[in-house]
Amino acid sequence: MNSKGIIKLLLVLAILVGSWWLAIVKPTKLGLDLKGGVYVVLEAKPEKGMKLDNDAMSRLIEVLDRRINGLGVAESVVQRAGTDRVIIELPGVTNSEEAVKMIGKTALLEFRLMNKDGELGEPLLTGGALKKAEVSYDNLGRPQIQFEMNVDGARKFAKITRENVGKQLAITLDGEVQTAPMINGEIPSGNGVITGNYTVDEAKKTATLLNAGALPVKAEIVETRIVGASLGDESIAQSKIAAIVAVGWIAAFMLFIYRLPGFIADLALLSFGLIMFAMLNFIDATLTLPGIAGMILSAGMAVDANVIIFERIKDELRLGNSIRGAIQLGFSKGISSIVDSNVTTLLTALVLFMFGTGTIKGFAITLTIGTVASMITAILITKVLLTTAVNLFKIKRTEFFGVKRG
Repeated sequence: MNSKGIIKLLLVLAILVGSWWLAIVKPTKLGLDLKGGVYVVLEAKPEKGMKLDNDAMSRLIEVLDRRINGLGVAESVVQRAGTDRVIIELPGVTNSEEAVKMIGKTALLEFRLMNKDGELGEPLLTGGALKKAEVSYDNLGRPQIQFEMNVDGARKFAKITRENVGKQLAITLDGEVQTAPMINGEIPSGNGVITGNYTVDEAKKTATLLNAGALPVKAEIVETRIVGASLGDESIAQSKIAAIVAVGWIAAFMLFIYRLPGFIADLALLSFGLIMFAMLNFIDATLTLPGIAGMILSAGMAVDANVIIFERIKDELRLGNSIRGAIQLGFSKGISSIVDSNVTTLLTALVLFMFGTGTIKGFAITLTIGTVASMITAILITKVLLTTAVNLFKIKRTEFFGVKRG
């Protein structure tokens, strides 16, 4: 084997080792249909005279996404559906009531003056002036919410406190008074606390809502569905059985028809699986049932690519070419057909991703990754392994390729 062949072999080994590490060491994220969790549909309800445009929906999705990140659901999905709906998937969430409450709450923070009769004046400042909010504790160890305002908010807060010394400043959340301290003097720093009968958990959730911001448009929950983890477990178990049966039949077929190249193709198919999972984990993708369908389709494409190349090799051997020459010609003649078909598939996946939603996008992502992985295995890994085997074992008999010469 020459130096060029050794370099290619080392490259393939590096790809396989790296793929093994990413595929095995780092667990693959599972979607709602595989892991179970909560499925929520919200519908935007703009106030009278308010226009529900793309900007309002984009801001709504952004705020919802920040809230869900505050819940610690790293594999969540927040996406628009139609003109006025948002679909939220929370894999692994068990307390559905708390999650739904957090998602749909308006979280409108306002600062208002309060008179002696408890009546509230007009809002003087809103939650948009907040820079951050976090849980702290008073002298008695009771949880409270400490807030810090941005530059503009601090300036306005200083003016409000300076001009209203001796009055009560009520801090309300969604119209409910949380605390109403007396203004004893100007507060130039823009820092303050929100006290109340909070538990630690309530204080943390309220701080999360304030940091995420108020919903830019009212959103009502129109559907809530709990997906059981047992469905996902059953789907995964069935997928594993289907995969073992399919791979077993494919491996036997390739070995019977193509002999040595078939054995190499079986190894390449295993490499394809490693690379596929490695690429999914590398981009932090979430695997769903449609995604598994995309993987299976991609696996078929990977085998098909090998079949195209091996048939070209067999044709060259029948024409009297040497084994090494037939391998080179088989790959060079087969690659153009493989690239053409894969480019078409990639374009289809791109269209699905751009115009599809939810599960369709998941299918498009796995199909794209699988297509790329199939090209890597067919064009690089299969060729390097087959060439290495021929050179290493000095194979000269065409029977190893399923071809008998007269």
